[in-house]
Amino acid sequence: MGEATIRLSRAASASPLLGMEKYNISIDGRVVGAIAAGETVEVAVASGRHSLLLRGRGRNRSPLRALELADDEVVSYRCHGPRYGPPHVVAALIKPSLWISLKQG
Repeated sequence: MGEATIRLSRAASASPLLGMEKYNISIDGRVVGAIAAGETVEVAVASGRHSLLLRGRGRNRSPLRALELADDEVVSYRCHGPRYGPPHVVAALIKPSLWISLKQG
């Protein structure tokens, strides 16, 4: 079994208050690092099936993403906190998995 890479890029936050927190990177339920606003982080993993989750403070998190990686594959994800404005923040407070957006691409 070979190695693959998960690349995470986090946008800089328009709100200094929401952008100060680092997000823990969990792969297969294990924290493997953290990402701050404006950073790009690469995590090497064995090829095969994995789950990816980002966690902020408290209950704040991203949706769980399942992914399958081939040998030498690089899969990129973009992430950011809730969009500034009452509708987005209120929705994320009600449903914690909406706090961190995590999209492939």
